[in-house]
Amino acid sequence: MTVGVRIWVGLAVASAMGALASAASIVTYVFGDSLTEVGNNNYLQYSLARSDYPWYGVDFSGGQATGRFTNGRTIGDIISAKLGIPSPPPYLSVPNNVDKLLQGVNYASGGAGILNETGLYFIQRLSFDDQINYFKKTKEAIEAKIGEDAANKHLNEALYFIGIGSNDYVNNFLQPFLADGQQYTHEEFVELLTSTLDNQLMRLYELGARKVLFHGLGPLGCIPSQRVKSRKGQCLTQVNEWVRQFNSKVQTIIANLNKKLSGANLKFADSYPAVFDLINNPTAYGFKISNTSCCNVDTSIGGLCLPNSKLCRDRRYYVFWDAFHPSDAANEVLANELFASSLFTSLAPPPKPH
Repeated sequence: MTVGVRIWVGLAVASAMGALASAASIVTYVFGDSLTEVGNNNYLQYSLARSDYPWYGVDFSGGQATGRFTNGRTIGDIISAKLGIPSPPPYLSVPNNVDKLLQGVNYASGGAGILNETGLYFIQRLSFDDQINYFKKTKEAIEAKIGEDAANKHLNEALYFIGIGSNDYVNNFLQPFLADGQQYTHEEFVELLTSTLDNQLMRLYELGARKVLFHGLGPLGCIPSQRVKSRKGQCLTQVNEWVRQFNSKVQTIIANLNKKLSGANLKFADSYPAVFDLINNPTAYGFKISNTSCCNVDTSIGGLCLPNSKLCRDRRYYVFWDAFHPSDAANEVLANELFASSLFTSLAPPPKPH
């Protein structure tokens, strides 16, 4: 549970990458948190980071909750549908199905963070380290089926989307009752975050990842769960400044990895400006409300849309579904805008016509 806004843009571009790449027989492996998740936490018995109950999924096909943290589709669902291919399934739904693993899977988990202690109060969630461990198991399963050389080629050619880091703020550093926010200054905390991330990206490279798209954080200070901390419901300037510092450091890490790792093609997607504009100018995109959620969530308590929540009258006019996550309508707007994005073409150029 997470997150904020960053992943709308992040997932849009990444899913476009995955979808387009699939058309060219290249698969996508997705890592991230609740805005990227498609149901892994449903398989974690004790996880409190769940969305497998009403009203989640009320506008999804069949009207049922699937484990997506929105009322309907993720941006990945929308772009994949445009291209006529399915979204990668949750890894925990197919861990022993090597044919499915070869087609690409989604390891994302609500509550996940770069740091293992992030989201600790959710009891169970797949941290980024956990997700990488499952990717290692994926590699081993693929090797057992098609051989080491073919597996390495497959993984080298695949695309990797990573959208993570929001929870390290929203469900860790910004929580006054948790240790990291008390024992670290932000300068110390962001150094811990980015040095940990550096090692994790190195590990993915060692496991075969070459074409990687990492999404920076969006303006977390503007999501409803943070606005409620302001007397006037405004964006928290300090939080947004911290986010920009994180993004800057990650860009440096990615540039350095590209220089020192043979064959590495890592990209940084800066979604901050686009998401900030959507939140601050909602009417330009056909919305009416962007400072609170359709689900009428009391963001000072939890921020998820519970079965007894009272929904807004028209979900099309709300940017946020709950205190953290975008609505189906917001996802659709961003998916349409980013469908033709050129950011991913250096990783997955369009297939040549026959």
